[in-house]
Amino acid sequence: MRELLQSLLDALNHGPLDSMVTAGQVLDRTALLVTVRNGLDAELTRTVRKAENMQAPERDGLKSMRSWLQGHARLSAREAHRLVVNGRALEQLPAVAAAFSAGAVTADQLAVVAPVAAVDVQAEAVGQGVDLAVIDVTLAGVATTHVHAELGKVVQHFLSRLRPDGTEPDPTEGRLLSIARHPDGSRSFRGELDAVGGEKLEAWLEALLQANRPAGDTRTRAQQLADALVQGVDNALAAGQAPILRTVKPHVIVRVDLDDLIDPAGGPGSAQTWFGAQISAARARWLACDGNVSRVVFGPDGHTLDLGRTHRVVPHHLRKAVELRDERCVFAGCAAPSYWCDVHHLVHWIDGGETDLENSALLCERHHTKVHHGFRVERQSDGRWHTYRPDDTQIVLREPLALAG
Repeated sequence: MRELLQSLLDALNHGPLDSMVTAGQVLDRTALLVTVRNGLDAELTRTVRKAENMQAPERDGLKSMRSWLQGHARLSAREAHRLVVNGRALEQLPAVAAAFSAGAVTADQLAVVAPVAAVDVQAEAVGQGVDLAVIDVTLAGVATTHVHAELGKVVQHFLSRLRPDGTEPDPTEGRLLSIARHPDGSRSFRGELDAVGGEKLEAWLEALLQANRPAGDTRTRAQQLADALVQGVDNALAAGQAPILRTVKPHVIVRVDLDDLIDPAGGPGSAQTWFGAQISAARARWLACDGNVSRVVFGPDGHTLDLGRTHRVVPHHLRKAVELRDERCVFAGCAAPSYWCDVHHLVHWIDGGETDLENSALLCERHHTKVHHGFRVERQSDGRWHTYRPDDTQIVLREPLALAG
């Protein structure tokens, strides 16, 4: 470890990062820093294991290293768990441990290998006469010479061969999904799915993704998958087949004051969703473009004085007429089917726009958002739709697509 740190100091003495002008210099520095970080991670992991063996957290009134790492080192629950499990694995895999200390194996790789070091797995291997030292050396070799994904395949192959006739695990036991709700209303997801559950999810998302790839799409793969997930949820809610929630079919609920709703300003934080997210009045107007609207009058004490009937902004017969006319999203280059689309008011109903066929257009969720953020669609007298950017320049399709349309 000392040699690794000295190598780092020597590299840094060659000059600051800003002085490096060649790709080779920067890449060499990157590789060295990764190596040193791996060595430091190894030292941390070994130290955590020693503290666990000594029951050191008791000194600070805590029962486990996991809780100590979360409370004193402010690590996430996931990272604290990984450190503890990795520390236990190092004791059973000396070859992997040596490669880790040398900086050739990462903490992520050790986490992939850790199941091999589990007590029940080790006992099963000994019972079958498996030479664990050979397995250890093999895993160290794969970790130091192959890409990260290959190591997982090797580990899974070993575990599967070790228990070829074992009881098939219940796939529901390992499934996890947590949703973190942030102050701005956005969400972060973290989850685990079994192999079959994961295949189902990917097949569903891929179908949605491939069905909506408009011309000139510059979204990243991650953005496309996220949009596909939202579109799938939209489809499920619109189908009305979800279980009843709070005596009604589940849907997005937004509360916004009438003054904010009719004010053309953005109005950040003016509306609130049922799950507590604060959104802008502009976003509320977008959701109200093709939704149900209820009038609720509150008294000065906050009590409800009057609850008006819920009205569908776009009635069923009008939506059907718009679908028959437009057939799909009218935004240039998009071919999203009608059942993915909202009915957009060209002039918003809150601004006096009529809820009729001439003032309506089918737009998918993504392009409905674009139109509420500066883009514009117009239907010409010949029945063709034209799309304009916020600077009023028209989006013109390439000739093959234009002819195909």
